[in-house]
Amino acid sequence: MQSMHRGKVLPGTVNEMTIHKTAVVHPDAELAPDVEVGAYSIIGKDVRIDEGTKIGSHVVIEQNTDVGPGCRICSHAVIGTDPQDLAYKGQPTFCEIGEGTMIREFVTINRGSKEGSVTKIGKNVLLMTSVHVAHDCIIEDNVIMANLATLAGHCRIGEGAVFGGQGIAHQFVRVGKLAMIGGTSGLMQDVPPFMMAFGHAPAKIVNINQVGIKRAGYSREDRQSIRYCFRLLYRNGLVLSDALDRIESEFEDGPAIELAKFFRESKRGTCRPIGRVTYVESQVTNGERRAGNVEGIYEELTTSLPAT
Repeated sequence: MQSMHRGKVLPGTVNEMTIHKTAVVHPDAELAPDVEVGAYSIIGKDVRIDEGTKIGSHVVIEQNTDVGPGCRICSHAVIGTDPQDLAYKGQPTFCEIGEGTMIREFVTINRGSKEGSVTKIGKNVLLMTSVHVAHDCIIEDNVIMANLATLAGHCRIGEGAVFGGQGIAHQFVRVGKLAMIGGTSGLMQDVPPFMMAFGHAPAKIVNINQVGIKRAGYSREDRQSIRYCFRLLYRNGLVLSDALDRIESEFEDGPAIELAKFFRESKRGTCRPIGRVTYVESQVTNGERRAGNVEGIYEELTTSLPAT
């Protein structure tokens, strides 16, 4: 084994590394003994790859990147590259990939943009083909981003969120826990937890991510509290501060308080709801409006909208 080609071997494991003869591994890289590296891949300086990770062909992991155990990085992915930020002047920045994450073909992930900053991908994340994650983004555990989804710098995607294909997010946008972003959507503002956002920029809140919440194991009581908050925030015509005050006065903890906290902490503001006049009331007769049946029609419409 030639150290100039193979890099350092992390201690504590016994299996032999499987590195294709055409791969190039920097002598300062550290690889667990059972790491697999495919043909023509390049592992750069100060890259650390933990046990059980498999790297396909033509992958570039440039520098200052930690890859957790059990990850899979497919062909032509490019990770740990310089941020696409004109203010970046070569200072040391970092990238972290969590355990069990799957990175498919042609994904690009940039390092942080300020000295010591980190772009961080959580555990069990799935980044499908051609996803781009810009500098200083944080993607929490169990997130799914479909093909060609793109994050500008400093975005944060909450645990369990689903980001549809070709969806994009403006810099500093936050997507809350278990939110769902429809395919081709353009996010200009934050998407609260548990909500579905859809549409070209600026995307709108269309409903609750009811299927995702149920699959995540939330109790019936919790799901009902989320629906109640949805009505307060988007249906009752309340000023946002009044709606948040009511939520905080009626709940002590749980998803309702998570929602209120997310709104309170938002710096960009949150996506507005889909317009009632255009999408709901045009389909409602005067008699139905007087009888209070708007909500049912709204539910039927929004649950039928495509999510990805």
